[in-house]
Amino acid sequence: MRAIPDAAGTEWNGETYYGQASLKPSPFDWKIATYVYLAGIAGSSQIVATLADRLGDGRDETIVRNGRYLALAGALAGPPLLVADLKTPERFYNMLRIYRTSSPMSFGSFVLAGFGLASGLTALGHMAGERRRDGSRSGLRRAADMVQVPAAFLGAGMSTYTAALLSATSTPLWAAAPRAMAVQFGTSAMATAAAALSLGEQVAGDPENCRRLDGLAAIAAAGELVASALAERRHHEAGVGETLREGPIGSGYKAGALALGLGLPLACHAVNALSKRPSRGLSVLGSLAILAGGMVMRQAIFQAGNRSAERPDEYFRLTRREPEGTAPRRRVDRDLGTRGVRRPS
Repeated sequence: MRAIPDAAGTEWNGETYYGQASLKPSPFDWKIATYVYLAGIAGSSQIVATLADRLGDGRDETIVRNGRYLALAGALAGPPLLVADLKTPERFYNMLRIYRTSSPMSFGSFVLAGFGLASGLTALGHMAGERRRDGSRSGLRRAADMVQVPAAFLGAGMSTYTAALLSATSTPLWAAAPRAMAVQFGTSAMATAAAALSLGEQVAGDPENCRRLDGLAAIAAAGELVASALAERRHHEAGVGETLREGPIGSGYKAGALALGLGLPLACHAVNALSKRPSRGLSVLGSLAILAGGMVMRQAIFQAGNRSAERPDEYFRLTRREPEGTAPRRRVDRDLGTRGVRRPS
């Protein structure tokens, strides 16, 4: 038994087996982090494409097309990364044989499969049925437009379910702030998708669409910054998160995810929003910074989470507190053996 000081400075005298790790770190590595990154971009790209098609006009046609194609590309890139991580292709197939409502991994497998199917139908239907010159839509294009709503719904799941998957584990860093992590992943997915689509509009030469997408990316990045602060606060309250604040991982997270991925693009888009003649270079720089920062953020959270699993002090600090978003536990009278019955005073 080893005494370990907690966040308040007092000593935790619980069993740690001489400081040895109480948990086994997850096997998740760069492949899963990359999948989470691409899944977020794909899911939010489908959402943006659907909103542009439903609420926009003919000027948004390139956003709709690029969003649908980007969603399909992300859906196709996901399974190979998952199969490579599972080592055996049959394991991915077996996850689709049984649906378990209590398993985020089972839920995510079906979300990925459904999203891939819906995104394929929207992209192929769009490709085969482009708008006619008179502005009307062919039968294939109308079919693609009908599938885009369920595809966008599944895209929202793609953007956030990975946070639920991580939060369902016993890893202290991931389990301490499930709500904040879900918002952080969701807003980052929207920011990176808008940034990727903005770069597509730069290639197409449409500055007006770039301006609107940059505004969406800035709003999402601001939301991610708030979610990151809330997650940090929750980590501090739970006595975990040192692996994300200190050392090489912490330095990379602060410099890459926060400064490069959020601070720089917010500054670039703010300057363009206040300028009468927005700079194309600042728009491209802001978009590239968001894309790079989103990847750094996920890699850092994965690495820091695995490191936190190796720290028994963080695990015991977390387990002594009520999980975020849960109601206080009801008192159990051990003498009476009855749940919720208090001892008479």
